This record gives sequence, C-alpha cells and structure tokens, in this order.
Amino acid sequence: MNVSVCVATYRRPDRLRLLLDDLVAQEFLPYEIVVVDNDAAASAGPIVKERQRLGAPCPIHYDVQPEQNISLTRNQTVALASGDWLVFVDDDERVSAAWLRTLVEAARAHTAAGVLGPVVPVLPAAAPAWIRRGDFYSWARMPTGTVVPANRLRFGNILLRANLFARDGASFDPAYGLTGGEDGDLLTRLANAGARLVWCDEAEVSEPVEASRMSLRWLLRRSFRGGQCFARHTFAGRYGRLTVADRLRFVLRATAQLILSALLALGTWPLGRHRAAGWLLKAAANTGKLTLLGGWHFREYAAAPPIPGHQHDR
Repeated sequence: MNVSVCVATYRRPDRLRLLLDDLVAQEFLPYEIVVVDNDAAASAGPIVKERQRLGAPCPIHYDVQPEQNISLTRNQTVALASGDWLVFVDDDERVSAAWLRTLVEAARAHTAAGVLGPVVPVLPAAAPAWIRRGDFYSWARMPTGTVVPANRLRFGNILLRANLFARDGASFDPAYGLTGGEDGDLLTRLANAGARLVWCDEAEVSEPVEASRMSLRWLLRRSFRGGQCFARHTFAGRYGRLTVADRLRFVLRATAQLILSALLALGTWPLGRHRAAGWLLKAAANTGKLTLLGGWHFREYAAAPPIPGHQHDR
C-alpha cells in the first residue's frame, strides 16, 4: 500500500515541526508527505525545508494555497498526492511510530475503503478543574471494525482510498471553506455512495488543547458551529432524504431541546459548573441548528489572521 500523508496547515510552525518529526519515524513508512500551507505568507515553508535538510525516508512536498479556505487547501493536498491511499492528519497532532501501520492493518483486516481513528485531547497542566471534569474535548469511541455512523464521520485522523476522491481535485466543497464541516460533507457523501468506513480504536493520535480553547466561550462557539454543520448536512440530505414533515419535526425537536437544555443548565449549576456547561453546549448546538434556517452561517475560519509566529486557534 502506497500511502500519502496529507497535512493542511495554517500558522502552527512549532506543532508542524513536531508532527513532521513523528511522520518520518513511522514503522510503516509513508510513500510521501504532502504539506499545503493556507498562509499566503508561506510561514510553514522554513519548517518543511528544515525537515528536508535534516533528512527524511520519503519525499516531502510543499505548496501554498493562498486563499483563506480549508476546503481548497485540503483539495490541494489531494491534487498533489500520488499514493494509492491518502491519510489525513491535522497539523497540531502527534502520532506514535505504530500509527500508520495500525491504520493500514485495519484497512486490510476489515476490507475498508477508509479507516478513522481517535483523536485524544491533551489538556494543559493549568486547565481548570471544571474543564477536566466535563471532558468536553473528547470524541466518541467505538470497537475496532465498527462501521462509523454518518453523524460521527470526521477528519483529523483518517485513511482513505485515493480513488474515492474526484480527479478534478474538487472533493471538498469550497462552500464550507470558511465555516468548516467540509469533512463531514465529503465523508457522508462517500458513505452514502457505498464506501465502507470503519473505526480503528488502536490508531490513536494526540492533540494538545491550546490554552486559548480553555474557556466556555470557545466551547460554546464550537458547539454552535457543530449544530449549524449538522443542520446543514441534514437539510442537504446527507443523513437521508427529508420530507416536509421531517423538516418540521427537525425544527420542533431543536426548539424543544434548546429550551430544555437551557432550563437544565440553570437547574444543574449548583451541582457543578461542568454539568451546567454541558447543558449550555447542547443549547448552543440547537441554537446553531435553528439559526441556519435563517440562512446565516458562522464563518469560523474568516476571522482576522493572527500575528505571524503566534499560534492560531483553528
């Protein structure tokens, strides 16, 4: 299996350096590593050149996609990759030496067109107690070999057959380029077309949670955007065709869940901030679902660019 590792990056030079160190030390060596920089200033260029200078057991390709758009950046990694399989990993993640081998073995063992693995959050030592108790950054895990439900499909740690992608390099919809959700949109389309996408619980990657994300405000924004993405995929038919009655039920359910979650947030506050925060996040997600119906999209990736050299919360 020839596996191209695809990395879309944006102003995370220190994290990218560590990831590249991990990738060149894999037990199952990549066929190539493709890094596409979404920073028009090409800030990742020196990091890639440094790794090339230090040596690597496979080619490392680098390109810049200057337009602020995560979909176009991911599409560029696909266009540059030439492997039979593509693996996507985020620029702030860390991978063990056995990571790629574990994904490949799972694809073979389960005759899968794609394999997803867990992303394990690593909280900073100074994380507040309520953040630790709430476990807000973890994602659901499943037994290895489980076909991943449509509403849990996401990128960040995934191996896919290259022939699943469009030859014209437009697999990721640019309409999601500033809002996020491009990964769920693509993966649900692939699953609906018959691609077998399974889980491998052993293929862990770790992701440090930045200090800037240690706040209720950030968590609420993420939940709000997640709710919008879920509604967007739902109304696009990604989870099944909808009738007029289905659409009405969706709106009524989201409204009821919003009200109930808000009330439970108030009621559980005396039992602990983490409990109340959990219900507030559910309320934010349902608010996101309803606001999408008005045609408004939260454009998380359209924020003003950070100061060069600083970590970007993206």
